[in-house]
Amino acid sequence: MSSPQKMTGGSCIFLDAAALRSLIPPSSLVPHLLISLPSHSTAVQSPSRQIFPVDPSASSSLLLMPSWSSSPSLPYIGVKIVTSFPHNSDLGLPGISASYALFSSTTGANLAGFDGTELTLLRTSAVSALAARFLAREDARVLVMVGAGALAPYLIRAHRFIRPGIERVIIWNRSAARARDLARRLEEEEEEGGNVVFEHAESLDEVIGFGDVVSCATSSKTPIVKGEWLKPGSHLDLVGSFSPAMRECDDEALVRAARVFVDFPAAMSEAGELVGAFERGAFSPEDVAGNLSDLAGGLKVGRRSPSEITVFKSVGTALIDLLAAQLAYESYITIT
Repeated sequence: MSSPQKMTGGSCIFLDAAALRSLIPPSSLVPHLLISLPSHSTAVQSPSRQIFPVDPSASSSLLLMPSWSSSPSLPYIGVKIVTSFPHNSDLGLPGISASYALFSSTTGANLAGFDGTELTLLRTSAVSALAARFLAREDARVLVMVGAGALAPYLIRAHRFIRPGIERVIIWNRSAARARDLARRLEEEEEEGGNVVFEHAESLDEVIGFGDVVSCATSSKTPIVKGEWLKPGSHLDLVGSFSPAMRECDDEALVRAARVFVDFPAAMSEAGELVGAFERGAFSPEDVAGNLSDLAGGLKVGRRSPSEITVFKSVGTALIDLLAAQLAYESYITIT
Protein backbone atom coordinates (compact mmCIF):
# COMPACT_ATOMS: atom_id res chain seq x y z
CA MET A 1 0.00 0.00 0.00
CA SER A 2 1.46 3.35 -0.98
CA SER A 3 2.02 6.00 1.63
CA PRO A 4 -0.63 8.74 1.42
CA GLN A 5 0.22 12.42 1.27
CA LYS A 6 -1.89 14.39 3.68
CA MET A 7 -4.05 17.01 2.00
CA THR A 8 -2.20 16.86 -1.31
CA GLY A 9 -4.32 14.44 -3.24
CA GLY A 10 -1.90 11.50 -2.93
CA SER A 11 -2.97 7.89 -3.23
CA CYS A 12 -6.29 7.14 -1.56
CA ILE A 13 -5.88 4.60 1.22
CA PHE A 14 -8.30 2.09 2.66
CA LEU A 15 -8.44 1.30 6.37
CA ASP A 16 -10.13 -2.00 7.10
CA ALA A 17 -11.66 -3.17 10.36
CA ALA A 18 -8.41 -4.50 11.81
CA ALA A 19 -6.57 -1.26 11.03
CA LEU A 20 -9.28 0.84 12.66
CA ARG A 21 -9.30 -1.29 15.81
CA SER A 22 -5.56 -0.71 16.07
CA LEU A 23 -5.64 3.01 15.25
CA ILE A 24 -8.64 4.22 17.27
CA PRO A 25 -9.23 2.01 20.32
CA PRO A 26 -11.20 3.56 23.22
CA SER A 27 -7.95 4.62 24.89
CA SER A 28 -7.24 6.91 21.91
CA LEU A 29 -10.68 7.81 20.60
CA VAL A 30 -12.38 8.78 23.87
CA PRO A 31 -9.68 11.37 24.80
CA HIS A 32 -9.73 12.66 21.20
CA LEU A 33 -13.49 13.26 21.37
CA LEU A 34 -13.18 14.87 24.79
CA ILE A 35 -10.72 17.42 23.43
CA SER A 36 -12.10 17.90 19.91
CA LEU A 37 -15.85 17.81 20.38
CA PRO A 38 -16.31 21.13 22.21
CA SER A 39 -14.21 23.08 19.70
CA HIS A 40 -15.75 21.54 16.57
CA SER A 41 -19.39 21.00 17.52
CA THR A 42 -20.43 24.35 16.03
CA ALA A 43 -17.81 24.58 13.27
CA VAL A 44 -18.77 21.42 11.40
CA GLN A 45 -21.72 21.34 9.03
CA SER A 46 -23.73 18.14 9.56
CA PRO A 47 -27.08 18.11 7.75
CA SER A 48 -29.81 16.00 9.26
CA ARG A 49 -29.34 12.31 8.61
CA GLN A 50 -31.37 11.16 5.61
CA ILE A 51 -33.26 7.91 6.13
CA PHE A 52 -34.83 6.12 3.20
CA PRO A 53 -37.07 3.08 3.74
CA VAL A 54 -35.85 0.18 1.62
CA ASP A 55 -38.41 -2.38 2.72
CA PRO A 56 -40.88 -0.93 5.26
CA SER A 57 -42.33 -4.35 5.99
CA ALA A 58 -38.90 -5.52 7.18
CA SER A 59 -37.92 -2.18 8.75
CA SER A 60 -34.85 -2.06 6.49
CA SER A 61 -33.47 1.34 5.57
CA LEU A 62 -30.66 3.32 3.91
CA LEU A 63 -29.04 6.17 5.82
CA LEU A 64 -26.81 8.95 4.47
CA MET A 65 -24.68 11.00 6.86
CA PRO A 66 -22.48 13.77 5.38
CA SER A 67 -20.40 16.39 7.21
CA TRP A 68 -17.71 18.91 6.33
CA SER A 69 -15.43 21.51 7.87
CA SER A 70 -13.09 24.19 6.57
CA SER A 71 -11.35 24.63 9.91
CA PRO A 72 -7.55 24.40 9.56
CA SER A 73 -7.49 21.85 12.34
CA LEU A 74 -10.20 19.72 10.71
CA PRO A 75 -9.93 20.23 6.92
CA TYR A 76 -12.09 17.30 5.86
CA ILE A 77 -15.33 16.25 4.21
CA GLY A 78 -16.81 12.91 5.21
CA VAL A 79 -19.76 10.84 4.03
CA LYS A 80 -21.10 7.66 5.59
CA ILE A 81 -23.52 5.34 3.83
CA VAL A 82 -25.33 2.92 6.14
CA THR A 83 -27.79 0.09 5.63
CA SER A 84 -29.93 -1.10 8.53
CA PHE A 85 -31.53 -4.54 8.19
CA PRO A 86 -32.72 -5.51 11.72
CA HIS A 87 -34.06 -8.91 10.67
CA ASN A 88 -30.57 -10.00 9.61
CA SER A 89 -30.13 -11.25 13.17
CA ASP A 90 -32.50 -14.09 12.31
CA LEU A 91 -30.11 -15.04 9.52
CA GLY A 92 -26.99 -14.79 11.60
CA LEU A 93 -25.87 -11.70 9.66
CA PRO A 94 -24.93 -8.19 10.85
CA GLY A 95 -27.89 -5.83 11.01
CA ILE A 96 -25.81 -2.76 10.19
CA SER A 97 -23.36 -2.32 7.30
CA ALA A 98 -21.58 0.88 6.33
CA SER A 99 -18.92 2.52 4.21
CA TYR A 100 -17.15 5.82 4.90
CA ALA A 101 -15.29 8.16 2.54
CA LEU A 102 -12.95 10.97 3.63
CA PHE A 103 -12.06 13.91 1.36
CA SER A 104 -9.95 17.03 1.71
CA SER A 105 -12.07 20.15 2.19
CA THR A 106 -9.16 22.16 0.74
CA THR A 107 -8.77 20.36 -2.59
CA GLY A 108 -11.70 17.93 -2.68
CA ALA A 109 -9.25 15.06 -3.08
CA ASN A 110 -10.36 11.59 -2.00
CA LEU A 111 -8.04 10.80 0.92
CA ALA A 112 -9.29 7.57 2.40
CA GLY A 113 -11.98 4.94 2.53
CA PHE A 114 -12.92 3.15 5.74
CA ASP A 115 -14.81 0.11 6.86
CA GLY A 116 -17.79 2.18 7.89
CA THR A 117 -19.29 -0.58 10.01
CA GLU A 118 -16.17 -0.78 12.17
CA LEU A 119 -15.91 3.02 12.33
CA THR A 120 -19.51 3.16 13.54
CA LEU A 121 -18.97 0.50 16.20
CA LEU A 122 -15.86 2.23 17.53
CA ARG A 123 -17.24 5.76 17.52
CA THR A 124 -20.64 4.79 18.96
CA SER A 125 -19.10 2.95 21.88
CA ALA A 126 -16.60 5.78 22.45
CA VAL A 127 -19.47 8.28 22.67
CA SER A 128 -21.19 6.16 25.32
CA ALA A 129 -17.93 5.90 27.26
CA LEU A 130 -17.35 9.65 27.07
CA ALA A 131 -20.84 10.29 28.42
CA ALA A 132 -20.29 7.72 31.18
CA ARG A 133 -17.15 9.60 32.18
CA PHE A 134 -19.45 12.36 33.42
CA LEU A 135 -22.60 10.40 34.29
CA ALA A 136 -21.64 6.99 35.68
CA ARG A 137 -20.43 6.58 39.24
CA GLU A 138 -16.65 6.40 39.51
CA ASP A 139 -16.97 3.31 41.70
CA ALA A 140 -19.15 1.42 39.18
CA ARG A 141 -18.61 -2.32 39.57
CA VAL A 142 -21.40 -4.02 37.60
CA LEU A 143 -22.25 -3.50 33.93
CA VAL A 144 -25.47 -4.93 32.52
CA MET A 145 -25.37 -5.19 28.74
CA VAL A 146 -28.81 -5.34 27.11
CA GLY A 147 -28.35 -6.87 23.68
CA ALA A 148 -25.68 -9.20 22.32
CA GLY A 149 -25.33 -7.89 18.79
CA ALA A 150 -22.26 -6.54 17.01
CA LEU A 151 -22.11 -3.38 19.11
CA ALA A 152 -22.31 -5.09 22.51
CA PRO A 153 -18.64 -6.13 22.90
CA TYR A 154 -17.52 -2.65 21.82
CA LEU A 155 -19.74 -1.01 24.42
CA ILE A 156 -18.48 -3.40 27.08
CA ARG A 157 -14.83 -2.63 26.25
CA ALA A 158 -15.44 1.13 26.10
CA HIS A 159 -17.31 1.22 29.41
CA ARG A 160 -14.57 -0.87 31.02
CA PHE A 161 -11.98 1.61 29.73
CA ILE A 162 -13.74 4.58 31.28
CA ARG A 163 -14.71 2.69 34.45
CA PRO A 164 -11.84 0.21 35.04
CA GLY A 165 -13.35 -0.82 38.36
CA ILE A 166 -16.06 -2.85 36.59
CA GLU A 167 -15.63 -6.42 37.79
CA ARG A 168 -18.85 -8.08 36.65
CA VAL A 169 -20.49 -7.96 33.21
CA ILE A 170 -23.98 -9.45 32.82
CA ILE A 171 -25.27 -9.87 29.27
CA TRP A 172 -28.93 -10.28 28.37
CA ASN A 173 -30.37 -10.89 24.93
CA ARG A 174 -33.74 -12.07 23.64
CA SER A 175 -31.81 -15.12 22.49
CA ALA A 176 -30.22 -16.46 25.64
CA ALA A 177 -27.86 -18.53 23.52
CA ARG A 178 -26.40 -15.41 21.90
CA ALA A 179 -25.90 -13.79 25.30
CA ARG A 180 -24.21 -16.94 26.58
CA ASP A 181 -21.97 -17.16 23.51
CA LEU A 182 -20.87 -13.53 23.84
CA ALA A 183 -20.10 -13.93 27.54
CA ARG A 184 -18.04 -17.02 26.78
CA ARG A 185 -16.15 -15.28 23.96
CA LEU A 186 -15.33 -12.24 26.08
CA GLU A 187 -14.17 -14.49 28.89
CA GLU A 188 -11.84 -16.27 26.46
CA GLU A 189 -10.52 -12.95 25.16
CA GLU A 190 -9.86 -11.54 28.62
CA GLU A 191 -6.17 -10.98 29.21
CA GLU A 192 -4.44 -13.25 31.66
CA GLY A 193 -4.85 -11.90 35.16
CA GLY A 194 -8.12 -10.14 34.39
CA ASN A 195 -10.55 -10.02 37.27
CA VAL A 196 -13.79 -9.49 35.36
CA VAL A 197 -16.57 -12.08 35.50
CA PHE A 198 -18.64 -12.41 32.32
CA GLU A 199 -22.05 -14.05 32.59
CA HIS A 200 -25.38 -14.14 30.83
CA ALA A 201 -28.88 -13.75 32.22
CA GLU A 202 -32.09 -15.49 31.22
CA SER A 203 -34.33 -12.81 32.74
CA LEU A 204 -33.50 -9.12 32.47
CA ASP A 205 -35.75 -7.96 35.29
CA GLU A 206 -33.87 -10.20 37.71
CA VAL A 207 -30.45 -8.69 37.01
CA ILE A 208 -30.92 -5.13 35.82
CA GLY A 209 -31.17 -3.92 39.40
CA PHE A 210 -27.54 -4.97 39.93
CA GLY A 211 -26.30 -2.65 37.20
CA ASP A 212 -24.26 0.41 38.11
CA VAL A 213 -24.16 0.95 34.35
CA VAL A 214 -26.91 -0.41 32.09
CA SER A 215 -26.05 -0.17 28.39
CA CYS A 216 -28.69 -0.95 25.75
CA ALA A 217 -28.00 -1.68 22.09
CA THR A 218 -31.08 -3.22 20.50
CA SER A 219 -33.47 -2.48 17.64
CA SER A 220 -36.51 -2.85 19.87
CA LYS A 221 -39.74 -1.01 19.13
CA THR A 222 -41.15 -1.67 22.59
CA PRO A 223 -39.56 -0.80 25.96
CA ILE A 224 -37.15 -3.41 27.25
CA VAL A 225 -35.86 -1.53 30.29
CA LYS A 226 -38.40 -0.41 32.88
CA GLY A 227 -37.56 2.51 35.09
CA GLU A 228 -38.78 0.71 38.20
CA TRP A 229 -35.95 -1.82 37.78
CA LEU A 230 -33.13 0.74 37.92
CA LYS A 231 -31.36 1.08 41.22
CA PRO A 232 -30.44 4.45 42.76
CA GLY A 233 -27.09 5.66 41.48
CA SER A 234 -27.29 3.75 38.19
CA HIS A 235 -26.48 5.12 34.75
CA LEU A 236 -28.63 4.11 31.76
CA ASP A 237 -26.94 4.26 28.36
CA LEU A 238 -29.41 4.06 25.44
CA VAL A 239 -27.79 3.41 22.07
CA GLY A 240 -30.08 1.35 19.88
CA SER A 241 -32.92 3.56 18.67
CA PHE A 242 -32.45 6.13 15.93
CA SER A 243 -36.06 6.73 14.84
CA PRO A 244 -39.32 7.65 16.60
CA ALA A 245 -40.59 4.09 16.01
CA MET A 246 -37.83 2.57 18.14
CA ARG A 247 -37.79 2.53 21.94
CA GLU A 248 -35.57 0.78 24.50
CA CYS A 249 -36.91 2.15 27.81
CA ASP A 250 -40.23 3.24 29.23
CA ASP A 251 -41.20 6.74 30.34
CA GLU A 252 -40.54 5.97 33.99
CA ALA A 253 -36.83 5.50 33.29
CA LEU A 254 -36.69 9.10 32.06
CA VAL A 255 -38.92 10.43 34.82
CA ARG A 256 -36.85 8.77 37.57
CA ALA A 257 -33.62 10.16 36.17
CA ALA A 258 -32.24 13.25 37.82
CA ARG A 259 -30.14 14.04 34.74
CA VAL A 260 -30.94 13.15 31.12
CA PHE A 261 -28.43 14.02 28.39
CA VAL A 262 -28.37 13.42 24.64
CA ASP A 263 -25.45 13.14 22.25
CA PHE A 264 -26.74 15.92 19.98
CA PRO A 265 -29.98 17.93 19.69
CA ALA A 266 -31.14 15.69 16.82
CA ALA A 267 -31.93 13.04 19.42
CA MET A 268 -34.86 15.15 20.57
CA SER A 269 -36.67 14.49 17.29
CA GLU A 270 -35.21 11.10 16.34
CA ALA A 271 -35.07 8.99 19.52
CA GLY A 272 -38.29 7.10 20.11
CA GLU A 273 -37.83 7.13 23.89
CA LEU A 274 -37.81 10.94 23.93
CA VAL A 275 -40.27 11.65 21.12
CA GLY A 276 -42.87 9.35 22.64
CA ALA A 277 -42.40 10.71 26.15
CA PHE A 278 -42.80 14.26 24.83
CA GLU A 279 -45.99 13.34 23.00
CA ARG A 280 -47.44 11.62 26.06
CA GLY A 281 -46.58 14.54 28.31
CA ALA A 282 -44.52 12.33 30.62
CA PHE A 283 -41.33 14.23 29.86
CA SER A 284 -40.57 17.52 28.15
CA PRO A 285 -37.68 18.87 26.04
CA GLU A 286 -36.90 21.26 28.90
CA ASP A 287 -36.20 18.25 31.11
CA VAL A 288 -33.19 17.31 28.96
CA ALA A 289 -30.18 18.72 30.81
CA GLY A 290 -27.89 19.11 27.81
CA ASN A 291 -25.78 17.34 25.22
CA LEU A 292 -22.41 15.66 24.97
CA SER A 293 -20.61 18.84 23.92
CA ASP A 294 -21.97 20.56 27.02
CA LEU A 295 -20.51 17.81 29.19
CA ALA A 296 -17.15 17.61 27.39
CA GLY A 297 -16.76 21.38 27.36
CA GLY A 298 -17.63 21.78 31.03
CA LEU A 299 -20.75 23.83 30.27
CA LYS A 300 -23.05 21.42 32.09
CA VAL A 301 -22.54 19.29 35.18
CA GLY A 302 -23.14 15.59 34.81
CA ARG A 303 -23.72 13.41 37.85
CA ARG A 304 -24.29 15.50 40.99
CA SER A 305 -24.68 12.83 43.65
CA PRO A 306 -23.95 9.11 44.17
CA SER A 307 -27.65 8.26 44.45
CA GLU A 308 -29.19 9.91 41.42
CA ILE A 309 -30.10 8.02 38.27
CA THR A 310 -28.66 9.35 35.02
CA VAL A 311 -29.61 8.67 31.39
CA PHE A 312 -27.70 9.22 28.16
CA LYS A 313 -29.42 8.82 24.80
CA SER A 314 -27.41 8.77 21.57
CA VAL A 315 -28.64 8.52 17.99
CA GLY A 316 -25.34 9.09 16.22
CA THR A 317 -24.08 12.07 14.28
CA ALA A 318 -21.88 12.69 11.27
CA LEU A 319 -19.66 15.00 13.33
CA ILE A 320 -18.48 12.09 15.47
CA ASP A 321 -17.83 10.04 12.34
CA LEU A 322 -15.68 12.86 10.98
CA LEU A 323 -13.69 13.21 14.21
CA ALA A 324 -13.12 9.45 14.40
CA ALA A 325 -12.08 9.34 10.75
CA GLN A 326 -9.72 12.26 11.34
CA LEU A 327 -7.98 10.45 14.18
CA ALA A 328 -7.70 7.20 12.21
CA TYR A 329 -6.39 8.90 9.06
CA GLU A 330 -3.90 11.19 10.80
CA SER A 331 -2.69 8.37 13.05
CA TYR A 332 -2.15 6.19 9.98
CA ILE A 333 -0.15 8.74 8.00
CA THR A 334 1.96 9.49 11.07
CA ILE A 335 3.16 5.91 11.33
CA THR A 336 3.63 5.20 7.60
